Amino acid sequence: MGFLKEFKEFAFKGNVIDLAVGVIIGGAFGKIVSSLVTDVITPLLLTPALKAAGAEDISKLSWNGVTYGNFLSSLISFFCIALVLFWIIKGANKISKKHEPAPAEPTEDQKLLIEIRDILKNKNNS
Repeated sequence: MGFLKEFKEFAFKGNVIDLAVGVIIGGAFGKIVSSLVTDVITPLLLTPALKAAGAEDISKLSWNGVTYGNFLSSLISFFCIALVLFWIIKGANKISKKHEPAPAEPTEDQKLLIEIRDILKNKNNS
């Protein structure tokens, strides 16, 4: 019975569930970015470069038998993911950043107490 209780506590902790949600969203986000690279960026931006290189498909790019096209596609995908994550985190930080009000001016009582403190300090140092 102790094992089941420990497993239940582990499996239903907030961190484990948050991690699971993050992995699922990350997988879906990866598909979106892959589609962005494959269906949008490659045709719009890379088509002229691919035609100049004599390849119609980025995965067919090769040089001396080294097929570097898939690597380029993965590299572009990585930079797109990094850029989008940067924007998301920057926006989230901007939203969650709390504007702290400036500290209030000391009251008259506090000013008097500060003066008394300073006078006592000077008296003790003399």
